[in-house]
Amino acid sequence: MVHQGTRSERQISSVFLGIAAIMAVTGWAVWTGYAASPGLAVFLFVTSAWIVSLCLHEYAHARTALHGGDLTVGAKGYLTLNPLKYTHALLSVVLPVIFVIMGGLGLPGGAVYIERDRIRGRWKHSLISAAGPLANVAFAVVCTAPFWLNALDGVPLAFRFALAFLALLQVSAAVLNFLPVPGLDGYGIIEPWLPYRVRREVAPLAPFGLIAVFALLWIPAVNVWFFGVVDGLLSALGVSDLEAYCGHHLYRFWQEGDDFFCALPES
Repeated sequence: MVHQGTRSERQISSVFLGIAAIMAVTGWAVWTGYAASPGLAVFLFVTSAWIVSLCLHEYAHARTALHGGDLTVGAKGYLTLNPLKYTHALLSVVLPVIFVIMGGLGLPGGAVYIERDRIRGRWKHSLISAAGPLANVAFAVVCTAPFWLNALDGVPLAFRFALAFLALLQVSAAVLNFLPVPGLDGYGIIEPWLPYRVRREVAPLAPFGLIAVFALLWIPAVNVWFFGVVDGLLSALGVSDLEAYCGHHLYRFWQEGDDFFCALPES
């Protein structure tokens, strides 16, 4: 039986609850059109929802590690959903938010520190690595539920666009995370199955894996291919390119200029 830790180790933090409250209030403002600036409301809603998803991503890693045999994750605060408890809060929260603001791309968060030597079994190691991006996949499925269920009647355009953009962030984060690149979760999934010699030689490259991926994304052909994959997955979930684009357009409310295709009806 796996020790679940003390109650304080598993209690949801007030920091996470505060972020979730911001998400709920700003989501309501987007839905009702109550906010004076729809763009600002979309910005706050999507940003807070993105941070919530980052917390769930890291929680999924930690919770799976707990059941895999690492009993230290509770004492480290990983089960409280508090983003300030992460080993690399800068990589886990700050940089992903900055990348969303700058370019509308779902940057994978940094990893919680798992004591892998406490875990036995290759499947357990692979599942721990897969749990994070699978949380992003689940978040994307929830965001797009109104689209693939054809339940958009009565959903305000601003909220619809915000959900589409949020789904784009989740899908792009999942795709990036599943890449078998050292330092990303995709490599963590296959690493336990590789020969020891290969793992030892690849290990020093892990800190540079994410940097290399983003450098490649600056190459136009790679960028087009990557977002083609993301758009294809969004389309399978019922979200069109235009809806995701309009969500990004609303999110960047500080940019001047109007977009005819994304114009919201006057209240």
